[in-house]
Amino acid sequence: MVLGALIDLGLPLPELRAALGSLAIEYGEIAAERVLRAGVSATKFRATADAAGGGLHDSDHAYAQDHADHHPHPHSHPHSPRDVRRTGVAATGLDEHPHHTLAEIRSAIGRSALSAAGKDRAIHLFERLAEAESAIHDVPLDRIHLHEVGALDSIIDIVGAVHGMEWLGVDDVVVSPLNVGSGTVHCAHGVFPVPAPATMRILAGAPIYAGAIQAELVTPTGALLMTGYAKRFGPLPAMRLDRIGYGAGAKDFTLHPNVLRVLVGTTDAAAASETIVALECEIDDMNPQLFGPLMDRLYDAGALDVFYAPVQMKKNRPGTLVTVLAEPARREALASVLFLESTTIGVRYREMQRERLERELRTVETPVGPIRFKVATRDGRVLNAAPEFEDVAKAAAASAVPIKDVQALAVRAWLEARERQGEH
Repeated sequence: MVLGALIDLGLPLPELRAALGSLAIEYGEIAAERVLRAGVSATKFRATADAAGGGLHDSDHAYAQDHADHHPHPHSHPHSPRDVRRTGVAATGLDEHPHHTLAEIRSAIGRSALSAAGKDRAIHLFERLAEAESAIHDVPLDRIHLHEVGALDSIIDIVGAVHGMEWLGVDDVVVSPLNVGSGTVHCAHGVFPVPAPATMRILAGAPIYAGAIQAELVTPTGALLMTGYAKRFGPLPAMRLDRIGYGAGAKDFTLHPNVLRVLVGTTDAAAASETIVALECEIDDMNPQLFGPLMDRLYDAGALDVFYAPVQMKKNRPGTLVTVLAEPARREALASVLFLESTTIGVRYREMQRERLERELRTVETPVGPIRFKVATRDGRVLNAAPEFEDVAKAAAASAVPIKDVQALAVRAWLEARERQGEH
C-alpha cells in the first residue's frame, strides 16, 4: 500500500524497477493498476513472479508470507504495504517459500540499486525486526530466521518504499495514530491477538488504537516503515497541499476505504502550528520548598514550559495549579515525574495546537561587551527582539553598571545595528 500510494503520487515504475536492480529480475515483474476501495479510487501495486521464478508470487499474497504462510483468511492493512488474497496459494508455491536470515537479507539489499544511504536504511529496518523477533522468541540475534518478514516479496516492498521516499525527497514525515484493527491473527507460533507480537514491539512508543474492523490493519512491515520514517505522530500539520496519493489494499471493505493516503506539501510558514500536550494537577498538601525541585525535574524530563498559579480548592484550601507543556511523546514521562516528585494523586492532560514564531539568537556588540538577543521572526520579518537576561546580568556585574542601564545600552545597540543593516 505504501508503494501504491507513492506510485499514485507519481513515482515512475521504470525508476522503481531500476532501483530494485537484480531483485526485480529475481522476482519477476512489477505493475500498478487503478482500483476502487469503498468508492475511493487508488493505485494497487502488484509484483508477479516469472514462470521460472521458483515459487515467487503476486504481492497480493505478501501478507500471508508476512506471517509465515499460516494466515488462513483474507485481511487488509491500510497502514502497511502488504495485504493478502489467499486464493491460489498452492499454485504459487507460497507455502514452500524459504525463510531468510538477516545476513541473507543484507546480501539481497546489497544487490539492489538503492543509494548507499538507502541501503543502510533498508538494512536498519530489517535489523529492527530481527531485534524484535530475538526478544520475543528469546533467540540470539545471529540465529534469527525472519519468517515473519523474510520473504523476497517483503524485501521488494521495503527496498521499493525506501527508494520511493528518496524519490519523494521530503524532509519531514508526520504519521497519524495507527488503527491496528482487532481480532486475532495466525502466526508461525500460533494464534495471537491483534497486533501480532512483532508488530506490537515495533510499534512501541507510537500512538495506536483498535477500530471496529475484525482484521489486522498493521503488519510488521507496515510498522517498520511507519515508525522508521515518522518524525512524529499526530494530526495533520499546517501545510500547503501539493499532491495526494492513495495506495490500495487487496480487500474491499463495505464502509471502510482500504487505502493508505499520503499527503505531500510544504510547511505553511504563515500558519505554522504544532501539537503539544498540557498536563495539569492541583496540589494543596505539599511543602512549598518542593515546588522548586519539582520544576527542575520536569524540565529535565523534557517539559517545554512549567508554571504555577494559585487556586482556591475544595474545603476552601489554598492550593497551586501545576501546568506542564510538552511534546506529546513526553506525556507519560512527565506524568511519572508529577506522581513521583509531588503529592498529587491525579493528572489531567489534553492535546492542543500552538503557533509560534521562528526564533534565533543574534549577538550585538555593546559598550559593556557582547550581548545575545533572542529574535523572533515570521516570513523573514523581525517581530520581537529581547536581550538575554543572563548576558545582561553578567555584563552588568563585570562592568559595575546597573542591570537596567545595561539593558538600555543593549536595546540601543540592537536598534542601531538594525538601522545600519537597513532592517525594519
